[in-house]
Amino acid sequence: MKLELRFFASLREALGVSQESITIPESIKTIADLRTFLAERGNPWAEVLAQGKALRCALNQVMVDASTPLKENAEIAFFPPVTGG
Repeated sequence: MKLELRFFASLREALGVSQESITIPESIKTIADLRTFLAERGNPWAEVLAQGKALRCALNQVMVDASTPLKENAEIAFFPPVTGG
């Protein structure tokens, strides 16, 4: 499955990337699965996306929770719970 990833605010700074096109294995079905998959890249990914860290996520610009199923060619955005202007 192909996805467009976006990272905002402190996540973007910590990861050193603001966006990425990615193809994920069929076993990755939900936002939570994707977060775990990305964290398996090692640091800084593991630290930034660690389970238990407060993160917000949107699928195609709609706020979602970790159990939300992924969709082909979707845009997934990760950002900290509070962002400033």
